Amino acid sequence: MTSTHSNGAAHLGDAVWDLPPLILHPFADRASSERLLENSRNALLACGALGGNGTGGEDLARRLLEGRFSEIRMLFYLGKDLVRWTGQCVEFASSIPELAGMAIGEQSFARLLTRHMPEAVGLKLQGWGVSDAGVIFGRAIGLNQVFAEPPAFEQMTEGFMRDYHRYADSLFACWQQTANFREITGANFRFELYASGEYTKILENEWGTA
Repeated sequence: MTSTHSNGAAHLGDAVWDLPPLILHPFADRASSERLLENSRNALLACGALGGNGTGGEDLARRLLEGRFSEIRMLFYLGKDLVRWTGQCVEFASSIPELAGMAIGEQSFARLLTRHMPEAVGLKLQGWGVSDAGVIFGRAIGLNQVFAEPPAFEQMTEGFMRDYHRYADSLFACWQQTANFREITGANFRFELYASGEYTKILENEWGTA
């Protein structure tokens, strides 16, 4: 099956619904960013882009795979947050009579995240240093469609780890095609984005003034 109603948002008129907040656990902190930079540097060294001979040796090849492994795990845990949120959004939509029978499902909210991200959310992610967030989110969701737990290093082939991003992109695309769904945009659905620590502080402040 393929996605339908690509212009479905037009049928929702000017109504705006506030979705549950999207809460992400740390995946772009300083330590993680430094690891990703090191992983990228190892990849460039392995292909000779930084002046090496392109071989890199066994040690460099191993470090490259370890870097890919770290990226996969980070994306997996990010995906758990995203999948949890899409499920919450489906529950929310099912409680709104106006949205009943409009084929708004998990894929709808995943498409909202990856292609129609509200501007404020995109700007906040950029402020965190996250570029191409839609692509990253799609890969994270894709990996969560096949792995119930973060895979161990020994459970993945070298070829998969080297090119996991291609597999993850395809997994997300395949999952999007498993159901007919209505495409929605930030014009009708808005939500707040928080880091987990940030959201915890907000709750603590609210409870402290209750």
